[in-house]
Amino acid sequence: MSNWFITGASRGLGLELVKQLLATGHDVTATTRSAERLIAATGEHERLLALEVDLADEQRVAAAVAQAGPIDVVVNNAGYGFLAAVEEVSDTEARRMFDVQVFGVWNVLRAVLPAFRERRGGHIINVSSILGLTAFPGWGLYCAGKYALEGLTESLAAEVAGLGVRVTLVEPGYMRTDFLRTQSLGLPASTADGYEAIREMTAAHLAMPGTQLGDPAKAAAAIIELAGRDGGPLHQLLGSDSYGLAKARLDALAQDVEAGRELALTTDIT
Repeated sequence: MSNWFITGASRGLGLELVKQLLATGHDVTATTRSAERLIAATGEHERLLALEVDLADEQRVAAAVAQAGPIDVVVNNAGYGFLAAVEEVSDTEARRMFDVQVFGVWNVLRAVLPAFRERRGGHIINVSSILGLTAFPGWGLYCAGKYALEGLTESLAAEVAGLGVRVTLVEPGYMRTDFLRTQSLGLPASTADGYEAIREMTAAHLAMPGTQLGDPAKAAAAIIELAGRDGGPLHQLLGSDSYGLAKARLDALAQDVEAGRELALTTDIT
């Protein structure tokens, strides 16, 4: 059995992952903003170490990783949504998002990679989103964080490919979790005129919980299956909606590249 380290573990996909791992005999160190909520959801368990950790605090993250003991699989899952026009996002809101989705992940990576390199083993699974591959209006801040996570993870995968360390990006679509409820979805402190379509989109998303296509239990099982494989893709989509949106993005990007080809070829030194 493996020893897992999971961030963002008290709700949604993270919580489902913890439950399934414990049920199958794995050891889990889970970071959360509320250890009490996590333990209430899982029950007291000798194989669960629940830790309240601010992922933006590098020293606390390093201490949590040390408490976990030898780690086999890391799942960087912590995150939250944010719906607002780009103009409406404050500096504080943007930095708070990046603290979780980028700098928090980086803190975990710095803490776990030395042991992974020394052991020449380990698996890093970074939970991104289909919005790390495409973009919707109103999701600029969330997309910015996930796009950054995608670039960071692709570079990491290439860097550690020869060191026995596996890296996977998981890109779910809409899942039936609390992600679109107000406890997990950030909204701007103030709004601006002219963005009525985003106000309508916000209302539609707040009404969506309970209707999403994705099953978090099946998504957690898929992540566990990925960790048990010898190989697998760097990008693992989860959900038919995610797959469809990714294919559409590839087609649109290819068209855009070709549309700009003529001008692109004029800028070489000749």
